[in-house]
Amino acid sequence: MEKTFNLTRREDGIAILTMDVPGETMNTLKAEFGPEISEILSEIKGDNSIRGLVLISGKKDSFVAGADISMLDACQTAGDAKALSQQGHVVFNELEALNIPVVAAIHGACLGGGLELALACHLRVCSDDGKTMLGVPEVQLGLLPGGGGTQRLPRLVGITTALDMMLTGKQIRPKQALKMGLVNDVVPQTILLQTAVEMALAGKRTAKPVKKSLVNQLLEGTGFGRNIIFDQAIKQVAKKTQGNYPAPAKIIDCVRQGMAKGMQKGLEVEASHFAELVVSKESEALRSIFFATTEMKKETGAEGATPRKVKKAVILGGGLMGGGIASVTTTKAKIPARVKDINEKGLSNALSYAYKLLDKGVKRRHMTPAVRDNLMALMTTTTEYKGVKDADIVVEAVFEDLALKHQMVKDIERECGEHTIFASNTSSLPIGQIAQAASRPENVIGLHYFSPVEKMPLVEVIAHAKTSPETIATTVAFARKQGKTPIVVQDGAGFYVNRILALYMNEAAQLLLEGQSIEHLDKALVKFGFPVGPITLLDEVGIDVGAKIAPILEKELGERFKAPAAFDKLLSDDRKGRKNGKGFYQYAAGNKASSKKKAVDESVYAVLGIKPGMDKDLSAVAERCVVQMLNEAVRCLDDGIIASSRDGDIGAIFGIGFPPFLGGPFHYIDTLGADNLVNILERYQAQYGDRFEPCPRLKAMAAEKTRFF
Repeated sequence: MEKTFNLTRREDGIAILTMDVPGETMNTLKAEFGPEISEILSEIKGDNSIRGLVLISGKKDSFVAGADISMLDACQTAGDAKALSQQGHVVFNELEALNIPVVAAIHGACLGGGLELALACHLRVCSDDGKTMLGVPEVQLGLLPGGGGTQRLPRLVGITTALDMMLTGKQIRPKQALKMGLVNDVVPQTILLQTAVEMALAGKRTAKPVKKSLVNQLLEGTGFGRNIIFDQAIKQVAKKTQGNYPAPAKIIDCVRQGMAKGMQKGLEVEASHFAELVVSKESEALRSIFFATTEMKKETGAEGATPRKVKKAVILGGGLMGGGIASVTTTKAKIPARVKDINEKGLSNALSYAYKLLDKGVKRRHMTPAVRDNLMALMTTTTEYKGVKDADIVVEAVFEDLALKHQMVKDIERECGEHTIFASNTSSLPIGQIAQAASRPENVIGLHYFSPVEKMPLVEVIAHAKTSPETIATTVAFARKQGKTPIVVQDGAGFYVNRILALYMNEAAQLLLEGQSIEHLDKALVKFGFPVGPITLLDEVGIDVGAKIAPILEKELGERFKAPAAFDKLLSDDRKGRKNGKGFYQYAAGNKASSKKKAVDESVYAVLGIKPGMDKDLSAVAERCVVQMLNEAVRCLDDGIIASSRDGDIGAIFGIGFPPFLGGPFHYIDTLGADNLVNILERYQAQYGDRFEPCPRLKAMAAEKTRFF
């Protein structure tokens, strides 16, 4: 069997231990490496000629990307998971106990178990490369660092900084890592190994004390002060997670116990908590999302089709969506984008939007002004069809108006090449209807982004009956280069995400009209696990947008999509939401973006002609909205709108923030049981009418006791 670890000795007495997992593009830690590492460590201990050890990766662009997640799925019990953590502790303790200097030379991703390995070394040096990132992102999988990270990290960088890293999973850049004391030096990659060797030859250095703010010095220096830090952290975590995610509280407990009772006790607590989290349903759901997205990255979206290379994109429309799409095209995909709008104002908006986003990176020192300016140079603008002939893809982001979109299709077919893809960022109009104006319908496709484009990870790639496989594959590859997670959906009003969202929003509106208060409705769904409540979401998206989409969905999909008449009353009162500073919530004049603890605009109740009455139980409010979404998600699968329940889960989580710890609508239905869901829907159907009628597939699954996964 090929070895993962290779030990070479230099004449100056420094040994180089190179990690290179055979047949993999990145290094990940696996349980079976334990004996191999232990054998090498005892060889090093027994060789007096070795004066120091440097640990480096044999991979071109990564150090160690973390532990192999599939190991965790192989754990049958909490005991199996605990043994994994304890095995890691033994190996890392052995490494740390070597009586020669041990230096980690880090280039590329150094995450999770990879950073824990580096923390067990005595010193760390990393490259100043943009690919070098350090972090402990386990919390994003519902886990905690189980290889001693909860103990070594706070001792190295301080409790407050370590908690911040572990509770957010954020990744740290080289300069930041040096400043916080996570690494001892940052050098160009060309001299990384040489620097590590020199550090090993110089012998163990005592780490420089980490610069802490005066407040942190006072708090971290005493048991009383540390308790204040932990209590505050627990409060913040409870507020943020609404009690839906167990990992953050367990991370805090590991650090608390380790700092109070010593390293050994801390490691014992870490192994126990890690084991409980591995077998928790929350971590299982979050890991299923990780595997699903990893799997999706390998798919082209159209079997057997090869994507064409996109060297230039044209964006039609310089509004909020157009500006966002142009921005991710130039900054993420590094593809030149030409923005076309009918007036200069739209174009200057698109440019300033992109500039602001890039300038944030400069202010945070993530990029230099020169890099920002080079990326800005990839974006050009025009009010006429000039400089568009060589476009490989045109993304249309104009108003939801079929006649206007037909005009755009004709313009592009006249002005661009015969292979140019026409991708419409429509949120509700069927793509087949847009393609009716095309003489090359095989090039027409939907590419539905979510707002704000730079933040929302999902795009829906919508194929109509005549879209060619090559067009699908090229569009999917283009979206991936923009840093998006694309799901391929079939054509139909509302596609997938807006279709399941519409019924959820409609139900929230019905509850509002029945007398539930705005705060209570939003609180119920945030408690359930959504990032924002439905009423806040309606203000964000725009009440006018909701009003425009609703009739399209009702016309195409039937009576159950009929929106409450309340929309008309709101629009007559010029309430569009955040965009014009007038909606369900109050927006500070001249500062539409201030969303810190917004207050409800009480006058909206009079506009709707309602008086808030008794608030129902939070879980009952959430249930009524969510079951509508679940029922419609299954209908979308039945109608062939989505190809699989996996795509449905990813679409709902990344598109509308369906609670990740539930694994998505289809995973959640499996948790509830189809029979239970059918009973709930039928109860509501008897009470509120046929909009709650369970779809045929759910009834069949309830009868046959089957599951999606």
